Amino acid sequence: MAKKELRCCQKTLGMIFQHFNLLSSRTVAENIAYPLEIQGYSQEEIAKRVDEMLALVDLESKRNSYPATLSGGQKQRVGIARALAARPQVLLCDEATSALDPKTTRDILALLKKLNRDLGLTIVLITHEMDVVKELCNKVAVIHKGQIVESGTVQEIFAAPSHDTTKEFLQHTTHEMPTKFAAQGTLVKLSFKGKEAGQPIISQMIRKHNVDVNILYGWVESLQGVLIGNLVLDIIGSDDDIKASFAFLREHHIHHEVL
Repeated sequence: MAKKELRCCQKTLGMIFQHFNLLSSRTVAENIAYPLEIQGYSQEEIAKRVDEMLALVDLESKRNSYPATLSGGQKQRVGIARALAARPQVLLCDEATSALDPKTTRDILALLKKLNRDLGLTIVLITHEMDVVKELCNKVAVIHKGQIVESGTVQEIFAAPSHDTTKEFLQHTTHEMPTKFAAQGTLVKLSFKGKEAGQPIISQMIRKHNVDVNILYGWVESLQGVLIGNLVLDIIGSDDDIKASFAFLREHHIHHEVL
């Protein structure tokens, strides 16, 4: 990509940082104005846009304050306002909440969700905090050693992670599964997503394929309005009946894994 094309591309991006990266010698209003000054906006345009951004992030009263006097949440709001001042199409968030306390994190996430909804703004979030992904995102990609190893909707990834890195990330944010089970038959982990989580699939399988089932572990929760969950079953029956049960699960779009 040529330098001119790169500069044009960069103008469509805004970015907020883990440690805010505000200019300490500038007031809140002057920090927000900075990218507009670089891009050659007139003083009248800058003043109008700064007013709009201060209102958007609810910091009108801090217009003339300096970063040193602000809380962490207020600093991040300034960072968001500065990033959005030049009307980017995409907002990049580099660990934007990891320096914040839990309450402030919730406030910033609520603001980002509002911006996504009201402005139609695409947000790309880089984070190791899976609770943040769970709260804000609708799609997720997991990167390991510079490569995308798994991607999908948040519900798909949280319900049935396939890569070891994803499983490690999720083990403390979902219901942690025991490592050992006492089983009489075939030990199977089921992953549910969407309407299947509310259907009597297991009881139908038992009746149709003449198997006995012990439920050894399970959870169901609503993630952004979609039910997801896991079950670990001990399925007892003949080999043919168990194979038929697996086929029944596939027919009903239930992901299963023999443990």
